[in-house]
Amino acid sequence: MIIVTGATGQLGRQIVERLLTRVPADRIGVSVRDPQKARGFADQGVRVRHGSFTDAGSLAHAFEGASQVLIVSVDKMGDEAVRQHRAAIDGAVAAGARRILYTSHMGAGAASRFQPCRDHAATEDALRASGVAFTSLRNGFYAANALQFLGDAPTSGSVALPADGPVSWTAHADLADAAAAVLADEGRFDGPTPPLTAAQALTFDDLAAIAGECTGRTVTRTTTTDEQFREQLVGHGVPAEAAAQLLGVFTAARAGEFAAVDPTLATLLGREPTTLSTLLREQLATAASH
Repeated sequence: MIIVTGATGQLGRQIVERLLTRVPADRIGVSVRDPQKARGFADQGVRVRHGSFTDAGSLAHAFEGASQVLIVSVDKMGDEAVRQHRAAIDGAVAAGARRILYTSHMGAGAASRFQPCRDHAATEDALRASGVAFTSLRNGFYAANALQFLGDAPTSGSVALPADGPVSWTAHADLADAAAAVLADEGRFDGPTPPLTAAQALTFDDLAAIAGECTGRTVTRTTTTDEQFREQLVGHGVPAEAAAQLLGVFTAARAGEFAAVDPTLATLLGREPTTLSTLLREQLATAASH
């Protein structure tokens, strides 16, 4: 049985949806904190069980009978994230899984300027030490984050952000499709995959130009200092630690950590990955219809 954790989250839910097009429902199980939120999957024949990375007993039940376990990384950072990922790895090993898969990140490394990439590197070390075959999906940076950083720029005509560098912004849906393909073709990758990225790496200057093309308006991108950006976030109620981590996106991008582009995702999809222009147009259309 293929077990997917975090199956009610943005990425996990889409992975299960795509997996259902490739694998019979009775071969899929999900481990979720709130089974009520996964009732739609249960109705399709997916095994739904409560599982929490902070409760080893729950994982033993949720992972029972697993051949593969896909661990979707948690929305924590630092020691807490790595501790929870290790607990999930231990649970998968104890359940007898043949292979553990993990949603990592392009640029994962102990020296990264972006905390989550350091956490992913530590988790990959734990996977190597587990004694079980593993696949680490080195996902491109979520395009949804780029759209959040753009904010209301398509309508206001301006966006102010720190200096950045090119980033391979990649759609959740494409990464979900790729994860499902790798789960359905067990053993296709051993260890970390190549970066699973869109076809282009874009700066926020590029994104402002794309926003202008999508709206027919001029969108101006100005550069703030790192300190101004941090203060602005804190002023909007973002905790200081979280603000520092968000700034890490820009310091890491400036260092070229997210600039790689690779054809592996397109090969897995059997098509070109979704462009950021397409995603922005979809977002604008959705906003206009509400």
